[in-house]
Parts: sequence; structure tokens; C-alpha cells
Amino acid sequence: MTDPELRAQSFEIAWKYLDQSSLLTGERRDSARFILNRIDRMMLRGERRRLLLSNAAIDAYRFRPMLVTVDA
Repeated sequence: MTDPELRAQSFEIAWKYLDQSSLLTGERRDSARFILNRIDRMMLRGERRRLLLSNAAIDAYRFRPMLVTVDA
């Protein structure tokens, strides 16, 4: 499996899980960027296990700090 295929499959697993669990919040583009960033950083460190990549991205997304905006 090539790196682009691994990246795409890992993202797809994470995205489907978060979407079906109603855990995706905010702008979908920002959520996708966050998930891909996590997968990319792990791949740069040499990780090639698809489920580990997707599960780590899910956990990082679930436990990310939420930005709170206050309307004045």
C-alpha cells in the first residue's frame, strides 16, 4: 500500500467513525484538516498501521481543546 492510499484509508476510517458518532463539530473543513494533520504527523514518524493511525486521529479529535467564542 502506498503512503497516499494509507493516508486516505486512515482518514476515511476516522471520518466515518466521528461522523456516525455525531462527534464532528464546527466546520467540516477544519475537522478534516485536524484529522489529516494528526495522521500526517504520525506517518512522518514512521507509523504505517492503518488502524493505529485512524484511532489516534479519532482520540486526538475527541480530546482536542475546544475554542470558545463569546459574542459581545
